[in-house]
Amino acid sequence: MEVIHALGRRKNAIARVIVKDGNGSITVNRRDYKVYFPVPTMQYVINQPLEIAESLSKYDIVASIDGGGVSGQAEALKLAIARALCKINPENRPPLKAKGLMRRDPRMVERKKPGQKKARKRFQYSKR
Repeated sequence: MEVIHALGRRKNAIARVIVKDGNGSITVNRRDYKVYFPVPTMQYVINQPLEIAESLSKYDIVASIDGGGVSGQAEALKLAIARALCKINPENRPPLKAKGLMRRDPRMVERKKPGQKKARKRFQYSKR
């Protein structure tokens, strides 16, 4: 198998992934993913596409993630892994799509408007 590149985004996080044959190691920013994401729920989110495609110990994944927060980075990595698995084997697409892993979450932080305190919060109005 040749090396597969894929990209995943969530909020302001961007995950670039390289997938190749191996024994199932996942490296994020030159660290093991369990060190980079110590929370078990985030580790579950990252492993989700691999479990659905039944390829937990088939591929080595090297990811570089920048921007955003920790949960956004985990979601971006999940999308990148799912896209890479679809490039490797198109038969992985229907089960991943059924679980909602092939969809990019479009929700972003709303911008702050001028004349307001935050995106929607106004400055306090004083009547007198």
